Amino acid sequence: MPDTGRICGDCALCCTVLRVDELTKPARVACNELRREGAGCSIYATRPSICRSYKCAWLLGSFGDDDRPDSLGAVLDLQFRGDRLWLEIHEESPGAFERSERLREIAEEYRASAHVRISDGDRAAEPDRPFRILRAGGIEQRVCGTRVEVFQDGMRIDSTEIGWLRRTAARILRAWKLRRSPKKARR
Repeated sequence: MPDTGRICGDCALCCTVLRVDELTKPARVACNELRREGAGCSIYATRPSICRSYKCAWLLGSFGDDDRPDSLGAVLDLQFRGDRLWLEIHEESPGAFERSERLREIAEEYRASAHVRISDGDRAAEPDRPFRILRAGGIEQRVCGTRVEVFQDGMRIDSTEIGWLRRTAARILRAWKLRRSPKKARR
């Protein structure tokens, strides 16, 4: 991993927005190990492996120097799923994406070559929580429970209900993945 010279500094947004299974810390809840006064982790030397290995996209050198997560109001991750690059935007609070001109600029830069997934952190523990996927060509999918709405350039062009079989299969697969590696933390 290249050294970008970037450090977290006062930013500890990942310690709130993301979940840490090894600490039974749910998403959108400040970690119990986060120091209240001053930045940093109170168990830094013995923190879980997921915390040791995690680096947000900003720390890895993506985006501008001023785009640190606490400035944007969201933690951003770049990851491959299959052969497709995804930009994950984990909002600090509902509506952070709409409030931040810079987050919208970043999403627009990436959506031509990657899918951009925006998740509302407030309902992170819910399996049917709403999320949005921005795709090339002005296409946006809004998923909430069993409903999927498709927009193009802001106009709704389709609305469908996910079938019970597909939905059940997705839940089984999600549960299987979680049980498959109970000791391994997931974010």
